[in-house]
Formats: sequence, C-alpha cells, structure tokens
Amino acid sequence: MWRRGAVETKNVSAHAVEHEIQHPYAFNVSGPRNVPSINWRDLINSTWKDANYKRTVMACFIQAVYLLELDRQESRSLAPKWWKPFKYKLVQPLIDHRDASIFGAVLEWDRAAALQDLVVMKPSGAPKAVLALRGTLLKAPTMRRDIQDDLRFLAWESLKGSVRFTTALTALSSLSQKHGAANVVIAGHSLGAGFALQVGKELAKRGVCVEAHLFNPPSVSLASSLKSVGERAGVAWRMLKSVIPMRGGGGGDADVARSVETEVKQVWMPLLYVNNSDYICCYYSDGGGAEVSGGGGAKMFVASKGKQSFVEAHGLEQWWSDDLELEMAINNSKLISRQLQSLYKDYP
Repeated sequence: MWRRGAVETKNVSAHAVEHEIQHPYAFNVSGPRNVPSINWRDLINSTWKDANYKRTVMACFIQAVYLLELDRQESRSLAPKWWKPFKYKLVQPLIDHRDASIFGAVLEWDRAAALQDLVVMKPSGAPKAVLALRGTLLKAPTMRRDIQDDLRFLAWESLKGSVRFTTALTALSSLSQKHGAANVVIAGHSLGAGFALQVGKELAKRGVCVEAHLFNPPSVSLASSLKSVGERAGVAWRMLKSVIPMRGGGGGDADVARSVETEVKQVWMPLLYVNNSDYICCYYSDGGGAEVSGGGGAKMFVASKGKQSFVEAHGLEQWWSDDLELEMAINNSKLISRQLQSLYKDYP
C-alpha cells in the first residue's frame, strides 16, 4: 500500500515537472534562443559588455518577476529558470502587503553558481544587484492594485503616492549603499518601467545615479495633456511680455531662472526601449524636446519592425527576440525632457 502511494506521488511529481518544461512561459520554450552561457572566458572578454546581451538579460529578469507572481497564484516554479542561466539568485521579492502580490525582485550575482562553471569572479560589466519591476497583470489576485497604480499614473503622471513606490525606493537605496550605485541596475516593463523611472529619478536627485533599463514605459496621462496646454499658454505669455516694456529695468525672468538652478554632481541617463506601435509608450519618441540643463537626457531605442499589433508592440518578449532591430533615437524627446528637467531645476 505504501509502495503504491509512493509510486503514485512520484508519477504526479514527474508529470508536474514535465508540464512545467512544456509550459508556454518556460524559459526553454519562450526565452531567448542564442544567449551565450557565462563561463571562464568572460573573465577575459566579458559578454556583459555587449549592450544587446545586457538588454536581453534585463528583460529576462523582469519576466522572472511576472512569473514569480504567477507562480505564487498557480503553485508552480517557472521563475527561477529566468535568472539562473545568467548566474544570479533571488535575494528578496518585493511584496505589496495589501494583497500579498509580488511586484518586484532583488537579484544578486550568485558567486557559488558561477564557481561551478569556473567563473571565479564577476565578469566586467555585470551588475552586483538588479532591482526588477513588473507591469500590470490582469489576474484577479493582483489586478485591483495594478490597475489602481495605472490610474494613478494616468491621472497625475506620478506614482509617488503608491505603496510600491516607497518599497522600491527603499530597496534601491539599500542596494546602492550596499554595493555602490555603479554596481546596481534598476529595470522595469510597462507600469514597472514607470516605477523604475520615477524611483531612479528620486534617487538621482540625491546624487545617487544607477543604471536604468525601461521597457515600454507609460507615456500617456491626463496630467501630461494638461501640462502641454499650460506650456502653450506659457509660450504665448512670454511672447506677450517680450513686446511690453518692463518698468524699472531689472533682470526679470533670467535672474529668477538663475536663482533656482541647482548643482547636479552626476548626470542620470536612463535607457528607454519603445515601440511606436505601442500607444502606451509611443509618445516618448515625439521629437522636439528642449535640451535638459546639465547635459541630462535619455538614450532611447526604438524597435523598427514596422506596423505591429498592440499586444506584440507592448510585449516584453520582443526585447530578447533574435530578429529585433533597434534604432538609436533622439536623446531628448518632449516628454523625457519634461520628466527629467526637475533633476536640474528646482521645480517639479
């Protein structure tokens, strides 16, 4: 009787493993195909110096966060396969305690796993720690809080009021203190990219600049629309003032502008990955932005695959696709210029 029960348990376990191997979200099914394995040769010529490799790994880490939450909901274990091939380990999941959902994860270089492949030290260019943040999941257990933050961004173009913002900022600040800002990366997709942008920006205001990879960051909000109206009104007002003589001379707006300039020790330049067929992030590629004071801006890469459906254009998997073609775009779009301006001026 005992033997029969043991055999049945073994068969169930084997079936579960086989099901996970064939699952559509399994790394071997939907993950990148031609990613080189880290080995001792990376100590001489590091794969991490390849921008395409780094982009692929960051996208995989974010996919792992999506799967951490789905694994929690569905009692499985697909997520680890998305960080283990790159010699990283899960150190801390970021949990929204309001619904117990996982919205982010801290991954660190796994020295023990690397030593098994004779990689005795971290390759040049590989971060010591990565904070990865997922986007919206339309699944009942977490959908309410995800959409709540989507609406928060839509209304205010700010996520500072969210519990998740505070949690992510605390985690990133702690990692920067532990490893040094130069050894830390933050990455996010969709809503997660919105959090990554605003958390990274908040830390940059304190003089701590970490590398940021932002995939399909949200660019549409009511607040930005109202700001655009305000900017057009401001231009008209300045034109009017320019033709009206000013009483008593004085320095006028130029003196005021100089008085609010603040010194920035470092320039923070996030990396944005956008697709013009994705209506959530496409406004980032709208050119004509003013140069950001202090030399700031963003490196923007646009997927050049022609017209795509929204699902394809907003999907995370495109960023590790073998046939991905990227074009380096403008450094200062109107939207990114406005969002980063507060790093160098004393106004939001």
